[in-house]
Amino acid sequence: MTTPTSSAAPVPTHAPDPRTAPPLRWGILGPGGIAHVFARAVLGYTRAEIVAVGSRSRERAAAFAAEYDVPHVHGDYAALVADPDVEAVYVASPHSEHREHALLAIAAGKHVLVEKSFARNEAEAREVVDAARAAGVFCMEAMWTRFLPHVVALRALVRRGDIGTPVGLIADHGQAFAHLPAEHRIHNPRLAGGALLDLGVYPVSFAHDVLGVPDRITALGSLTPTGVDGQISMALGFGPDVQAALHTTSLARTATTAVIFGSEGRIEIDSDFYRPTSFTVIRDDGATWDFFQPVDGGFQYQAAEVARRIAAGETESPSITLENTLEVMRTMDEIRRQVGVVYPGE
Repeated sequence: MTTPTSSAAPVPTHAPDPRTAPPLRWGILGPGGIAHVFARAVLGYTRAEIVAVGSRSRERAAAFAAEYDVPHVHGDYAALVADPDVEAVYVASPHSEHREHALLAIAAGKHVLVEKSFARNEAEAREVVDAARAAGVFCMEAMWTRFLPHVVALRALVRRGDIGTPVGLIADHGQAFAHLPAEHRIHNPRLAGGALLDLGVYPVSFAHDVLGVPDRITALGSLTPTGVDGQISMALGFGPDVQAALHTTSLARTATTAVIFGSEGRIEIDSDFYRPTSFTVIRDDGATWDFFQPVDGGFQYQAAEVARRIAAGETESPSITLENTLEVMRTMDEIRRQVGVVYPGE
């Protein structure tokens, strides 16, 4: 709902209810922590089913299946993607394996939702994009933030001109992960670890969503003892006058807020900006109003988007096209280049 504190116009559009999306039969590739979040959202707030789960460890797959009443358990990924009951595969493995697993699902003729970051780099992401386009299957990066009610609303307000012409954006995402062991995926270069691909992808993708593709990138970072990025400050330029100041760190919990500012006002997005939250519009003429729509979970909105697009015979989402994903990956490649992070095999 919108709660105006002035005569400001209401938000012009709303995120559709995930429960109105068509049914879809999901297979889960990789039953890790993020897959549990996805499963709870899909089963609790959409009409979709989870019909299969696959893991290299049949025991892990069986435990996941028991928790969510999933009928088919597979002890390898090839069997999962070959399962005839599966319509779409949610790729929830580490970043380092997204390319391989997405290609496996696409080769089996399955639609795919690939966790962010979509791949380790743009080259790998392009392989997946090209394969999906050639196969004619739906493919999307699981950047769930773009489908949340507050982001749908603020995007509409910016486009309507409520804060005038956008001038810039500030966003950060930091979590206190320094205590985790060196072999944990966040610190492990073999698993494409580091703050940027795990956390920084949120502010980078948010800036892309609001401002477009940067033509100037400057990054300052520090590395962890394992050789991945522990902290990065990023300055992005969009033409001569528009800028974004972004930050990510795995060393501390930050405010995780964001601000979009324009020639006639600003939008302040509360913590955590990338999760379901609220925002306040503050115009230079004194008008202010708030937006808040209570949401449980959040992943259901992206899952519903996949179901709607597949039912419509579409192979991409306009909210995050495959080209958008490649643009974000290209930006992060340049940030990593400047910071000095190279993954094994790149």
